[in-house]
Amino acid sequence: VREGIRFEGVGFRYRDREGREHAVLDSIDFEVAPGELVALVGRTGEGKTTLVDLLLRFHDVSKGCIRIDGRDLRQITRRSLLAQTALVTQEPFLFDTSIRENIRYGRPSASDAEVLEASRAAHIDDFVATLPDGLDTQVGEFGLRLSGGQRQRITIARALLKQPAILVFDEATSALDARTEHSVQEAIEALRYGRIVFVVAHRLSSIRRADRILVLEKGTIR
Repeated sequence: VREGIRFEGVGFRYRDREGREHAVLDSIDFEVAPGELVALVGRTGEGKTTLVDLLLRFHDVSKGCIRIDGRDLRQITRRSLLAQTALVTQEPFLFDTSIRENIRYGRPSASDAEVLEASRAAHIDDFVATLPDGLDTQVGEFGLRLSGGQRQRITIARALLKQPAILVFDEATSALDARTEHSVQEAIEALRYGRIVFVVAHRLSSIRRADRILVLEKGTIR
């Protein structure tokens, strides 16, 4: 992403099972340049996650358009788009394999040294050091052998390893304690150069370093 991302009059509606139409977002207008960190805040149900879902093309806009480097997002293949993005959600997903391979999934060609660097950036190394098999520890189905905070840090390491052009954190640090959250934010800060970062958050501590804070209320920016 060289020029940035622009939301132009973006709106989104969906139909429920009874065929009734519901408006989620309306008249969303803003622009983000490479290197910026934008925080999205607002009460539950105001459309924060829907906004980033539109950016990742999990849904297409109902009106208006989203442009990356001036090009309508709908003209970009989903495969190309997702190759340049990384998403870390509140509910981490892990495969039933080792910690190392779960991190490497972000970039399968990464070396062991790069995986180790990403694990340090996400502050996984502190708890990995206590495990008999280290990074080769098997996490179990859905990572059930680990705590919620440990699973979250692994998914953050996976995103950092990918080094995407667009990085999205959707309540991604909610399961972390204050000290670990601060350390992870330091890692994100170091990776901001030349990238666009979106942070969806409720906690003030998660958005203190944002260049801009966009407040969503009743489906629009206030």
